[in-house]
Amino acid sequence: MRWNASRKSSSSFSCSLDLNNMTPKEDLEASETQISTIQLGMQGETPRNGPSPEQPQRGFKAKEKVRNWVWLLSGFISMNILLLGIALLSGSVFNKIQISSAHLQIFLILLVLLTTIWMVYYKVHTSRVHHAVLYKDSHAGPIWLRGGLVLFGICSVIMDILKIIYYVGHVHCESPVKIAFPTVQAVFVIVQTYGLWVHAKDCVQLQQNITRCGLMLTLSTNLMVWMTAVTEESLHQTVIPTDTSYNGSSNTPHSFNVTLQVRDENTECKCSHDSCETFEKAYYYLYPFNIEYSLFASAMAYVMWKNVGRQMDEHHSHNHRFSLWDVMVGPMAGIIILVVGLATFVVYEVDIAMEGLKKKQFALIMHYIMNIVAIFLMSIATLVGCVLFHLDKREQVSGKNPTRSLDVGLLVGASMGQFLICYFTIVAVLASGVKGHVNGLNLACSILTVIQLCLQNAFLIKGLHREPFNETDEATVFANVRAVQREPERRSSSIVPAHALPIPMTLLQGSLSWKRRILKEICAFLLLCNVILWIMPAFGARPQFDNTIGFEIYKLQTWSAVVNIGMPFGIFYRMHSVASLFEVCLAS
Repeated sequence: MRWNASRKSSSSFSCSLDLNNMTPKEDLEASETQISTIQLGMQGETPRNGPSPEQPQRGFKAKEKVRNWVWLLSGFISMNILLLGIALLSGSVFNKIQISSAHLQIFLILLVLLTTIWMVYYKVHTSRVHHAVLYKDSHAGPIWLRGGLVLFGICSVIMDILKIIYYVGHVHCESPVKIAFPTVQAVFVIVQTYGLWVHAKDCVQLQQNITRCGLMLTLSTNLMVWMTAVTEESLHQTVIPTDTSYNGSSNTPHSFNVTLQVRDENTECKCSHDSCETFEKAYYYLYPFNIEYSLFASAMAYVMWKNVGRQMDEHHSHNHRFSLWDVMVGPMAGIIILVVGLATFVVYEVDIAMEGLKKKQFALIMHYIMNIVAIFLMSIATLVGCVLFHLDKREQVSGKNPTRSLDVGLLVGASMGQFLICYFTIVAVLASGVKGHVNGLNLACSILTVIQLCLQNAFLIKGLHREPFNETDEATVFANVRAVQREPERRSSSIVPAHALPIPMTLLQGSLSWKRRILKEICAFLLLCNVILWIMPAFGARPQFDNTIGFEIYKLQTWSAVVNIGMPFGIFYRMHSVASLFEVCLAS
């Protein structure tokens, strides 16, 4: 046997055999050798003297180690930024001398500047590199989510402008940092909104290490801005009665605002123009939009971070169609709840600020009744939706998706804040003996809220994990039925079961679409109800402070901490539920 081997590359070679001078035994051995060589090639292995088969595996393991190390590094960066920020934030709240709000704002300015520089670098350099972004995640950053980000971003920029005007009037006695921070933040909001609008779907393949760290920096910056805004808004809305023995039957409804108490410590600083108070009230009303903007941006940055290095180009295979003619009852009922809720909220804000025990009690009773009616109707609608999902035969979404996982995690996590307030309220009212109509309605409202949160979480989780309805499936069924109706003679000789007999098209169409229509009605109704349940606490309704049962049972520090921690999460839960319900409505 004579071998003529020529190596073409490090991983392949060719062999030629001289079969003329071979014996039958040698011929058999040569054939076995050739077959074994082909088998090795099919299994991805290399013959002797070639590269080791363990080298690709070692390279893959090395790449995985680097990837996991960078994930940990970016996580550590975020954790350290947040912990340092929380320490400064707590110090600026509880210690007004050594650590002031100016120190916190200097830290935030540095974060915002670094994040803005990285976003400009990503836009100018990383995203323009050839093959840097080969894949897109179609589930990330849908148009309605980016539209909400733009809306909240515009309100945030307006808030920053109003704060600049307000602090310009105090520049002679306040730190210039208080003017610099809203200026830098306005630029940051504009740059970030543009970046997320354009690149929210990116699955970055090049410069992955820098991108992961930059996205974690963006996430941390937005969370720090969120925590700062939430703290300022909570201090502004925290109203503590001077006499916490008031339980609805005494005549001491006097209270004071924590912000006013803090401001009294620096009464020497006077505004240089007369419109300072107007601008201050105006920008406090815009705080909820800035808070939601930071959370939206944080969620989108997290999804981009999860998509770094992801090699999966997802495309929607279903066309979402939404028409006002598809749903009528749900939106009309939701609009009624929304209008009644707005009217109730305005009356509540007016009456609760007036002197007199009866006015405050009337405001609380009206607020509780409105919430009980809305939450009761929402619970019934959500229960019906869960039953329809149980009857629905659509399959669950298969495969991992960072957007879906984040949606479910945020729903469950944010609802914990409202659960916290409800359970503390239930225990406080029961411990006090449920005295008076106000406490009885407070107890009923808290219990119904717990039930509604459980049902709505189940409904949204089921809806988000369902495959979207495919219009082509319905069209195929219609076509099959038409074929059955047109060719009855071909099937006359066979026995046809009763459920397979031809039926009128209108009846078939109704049987296929009634579940979808009801689901859309339910989603539209729940969406509008969650909007009003977001508006009332976001813009100042705090019955937890106006009804002093919490102060009596848990005392000042504990009850204030429970409300100020749980309320921001509850507000975010309602807004995130609106976004999730809109997506479930489109997919139904």
